Formats: sequence, C-alpha cells, structure tokens
Amino acid sequence: MAGLLSRERIIARPGFNRWLVPPAALAIHLSIGMAYGFSVFWLPLSRAIGITEPVPCPSTMSFIAQVFATNCDWKISTLGWMYTLFFVCLGSSAAIFGRWLEHAGPRKAGVVAAFCWGGGFMISALGVHLHQIWLLWLGSGVIGGCGLGLGYISPVSTLIKWFPDRRGMATGMAIMGFGGGAMIGAPLADLLMKHYATPTSVGVKETFITMGVIYFVAMMAGAFGYRVPPPGWTVAARAPGHRAITAEHAAPRGGMITARHVHVDVAWKTPQFWLLWGVLWMNVSAGIGVIGIASPMIQEVFGGRLIDLSGVPFKALTESQKALTATLGAAFAALLSLFNIAGRISWASASDYLRRKRTYFIFFALGFLLYASVPTAAGIGSKFLFVALFCVILTMYGGGFATIPAYLADIFGTQFVGAIHGRLLTAWSAAGILGPVLVNYIREYQLGHGVPAAQAYNVTMYVLAGLLVIGFFCNLAVRPVADRYYMSDQDVAREAGGGGGPGLRRTG
Repeated sequence: MAGLLSRERIIARPGFNRWLVPPAALAIHLSIGMAYGFSVFWLPLSRAIGITEPVPCPSTMSFIAQVFATNCDWKISTLGWMYTLFFVCLGSSAAIFGRWLEHAGPRKAGVVAAFCWGGGFMISALGVHLHQIWLLWLGSGVIGGCGLGLGYISPVSTLIKWFPDRRGMATGMAIMGFGGGAMIGAPLADLLMKHYATPTSVGVKETFITMGVIYFVAMMAGAFGYRVPPPGWTVAARAPGHRAITAEHAAPRGGMITARHVHVDVAWKTPQFWLLWGVLWMNVSAGIGVIGIASPMIQEVFGGRLIDLSGVPFKALTESQKALTATLGAAFAALLSLFNIAGRISWASASDYLRRKRTYFIFFALGFLLYASVPTAAGIGSKFLFVALFCVILTMYGGGFATIPAYLADIFGTQFVGAIHGRLLTAWSAAGILGPVLVNYIREYQLGHGVPAAQAYNVTMYVLAGLLVIGFFCNLAVRPVADRYYMSDQDVAREAGGGGGPGLRRTG
C-alpha cells in the first residue's frame, strides 16, 4: 500500500495528457467544498430535540453543561463553532503538512484527506445520534478540518507545475471545485434531510452518513487520478519554430514575477509573506462570515417576503412556510457557491493579464462598496439587489483564494509554492475565527437588544467592509523579495536532487 501511494508511482509517463489532472483535483475539491454549505444544517440542528421548535437550555446552565446536555437544543452560534474549526484546522494542517506533501506527493495526501473528511461525517452523525455537540466539533470540525487542509493544498503545487505557462488559470482550476462544493452539496443535503425526516428526527444524522460515504468514494477516485510531471518536463512549443519552455521560464517575468526561488523556511521570515497573509486574512474574513450564515441570513432578513407573504417576519411563519424558506435558503447558499466557483476560475485567469496585485486592488475597492450597500438593499426590500450584491462579492472572495497561490509563485518562485501556500493558509484559520464570530455574535447582540431580525446584520456588513480597507493597504505595501532571501542555483539543485529520469515533452 505504501508503494501504491508513493510519489514515485505517480510520476507521469511519456505521452501523459496534463489535462487529466484537473478533473482529479476537482473530485477532491468538490467534496471538501461542502464545508461552505454547512449552514444548511444549522436551523435543523438547532431544533434536533424539539423537532418543530428549538428547546432552549435553561439560562442558568453553564456552557460546559450545555456541551454535554441531551435535553435541550443547540444555538446557531454554538453550531457555528464547527464552521470555525473547519478553517482553523484547515490552515493549521496545511501549514504543518505542506512540506511533507511536497515530498510524499498529492496521492498520499488525497487518500489521508478522504479518510479524514469522510470519517468526520461519520463521527458527526454519532454526535447527532447522542446529541453531543463536542462530537460534531471533533468529527467535522477537527478531523474533517484536517482533511480539508490536506485535500485543499494537494493539487495546487502539482497543477502549477503542469501549467507553468498559465499560473492563474492553473490555480483557478485547482481551487474552483472547493468553491463549488456547496452548489452541489447544499441542495443535496436539503433533499436528503427532507427524505430522512420523521416526526422524531430532523434527518441530519442519516444525511451525514450518506454524504460521508459519497464524499469518501469521490475523494479516493480523485487521489488515484493524480500524476506529477517528471524532472525536466517542458511545455512543448505551440507553433513551428518556437522552442519548448520549462517551468522556470514559462511565466512572463519582470516586476513582481521572479524566475528564482525562496525556501519555505525562509519565506515566512520576509515582510512579503506577512503582507500577503494579511491580504488573505482580510479578504477571507469578510466573505467567510457571510457564507457561514448565508441560509439563515436570507430567511431572517426577508422572512415571509421570500414566499410572497409581505410583512410577515420569519418567526411568525408556520412550520410548512419555514420549510419553504429553508429550501430557498439552501438555494441561496448554492447560488453563492456557483458564483464562488465562477470567480475562482475567471478572476484567477484574468490575473494572468491584470497581474495579481492589481487584481487584489479590484477585490478590496469594489468589495468595500458592495458590502456597504447590503443594508440599503435589505432596507428597501429588494431581494434581487440583495442577492446580486452577494453574488458579485462571492466571485471576488473565490477569486482571492484562487489567485493567492499564483501570487506566491510570482513572489517566491515555484520550488516550494505548495508548502508556502500551506503556511499562508493559517490566515484562513484566523479568518475562520474572525469572520463567523463577528457575524454570529454581532447578530446575537443585536437580537438581544431588541433589533428586528431583518436588521440584525446591518452593523456586521459595515464592519466587514472595514476589513477590506485594511486588506487594501496590505496589498499596496507588497514589493518584490530582496535578493538575500533567494536560494542559490546550487541550493535549488540540491533540493530537487534525487529526482532523475528522462525529461518529458508534450504539447500543452
């Protein structure tokens, strides 16, 4: 089995078509991308005991007691910590195991990711059965989060090396599936919960088991589809008289793009690393908080207006009416996922022409205006404008994720881009705390002080817009890396040593 998963077993043979690698990456990223769709579970899980209405825990019960209580329902803010754990563990595991992945290869990392993500669903199902929130935190949050980290970074370095002439497009292909996971997973989860629901169950446990099996099979298929280019591989010339180009010379040079390499253990000591860390942190914090609460948010903001019952707040709806709004909430989450995935491939590809720094300027400036406009759209009751604003926001959120690996390759070179990317994803971990906490707890504070549910998100939108201003100035400060940080040619050769084997040429 070790031999089957070894990096040597997945070195591509002559004649291999590099376009077979993106579908393998897509199978894994579509699976782990369901992390974005978990908000579809919040409302059903918040009434797992009461079934039709939540059974609140006594106000005198301590937080620890609530964690182990079996006779009262969980708050959405408590469930939201699972979403936070997703991205804390994603960034941490990517940082810890990024360099290991460069040597072990993407197949081994993909298999481990499949066991973690699929197994996390099973443990969470047990948590629902026993009504123990800590099992959901452990299963999907911690173990599943580690699967997210390994699954997320497994194709990035590989695809950048297969498509050195199209870095932005390559990273867009590598990461677009993660943004699209909820587009498939959220409606599927809603359908399964309705199918499994009974008078004594909201159907979440059975849904977790079913989806865990589906995702495990899909991720294993993706992991065994990975291949890596052999040492010396080149992208063949596309026209007669043109020479083949290597990974080191395929991308355009000059300005912010280097042909040299910075070691992973040195990269994090540079100011550029921390500025890009701040860029990713601010961009993700703003978007991730919205995604984590997307389904409940649109239901609470518009209430009965979602189903043409103007003037009826969400709390006043009947159970059958709430079921209709829940379906529309899941559809909203899926729509955001569609624009998330579209933004990843489109913005990342556009960054090959706009360049990464200018692309991020667009994200932060336009994003600020859009977030600040959301309360106005909600206030005038325009469902179309509200949805349209978030659709555009999500294209830039996804585009930020897909563009950052190419940005890193431009600044630090391609030799350790996978490992450097893994460490930079700790910014995602920090965003996984900041974004959902801001949205969930500002919402609860607003509701606790008598603010109507339809207006409980207004302050949050202005705060998220402020985060983008910080990100704008971080991006403004990014400059090329100083010469002292680059590896010598001898160091690069030593790191790449042990590879051997004939080169491989083929037409891109």
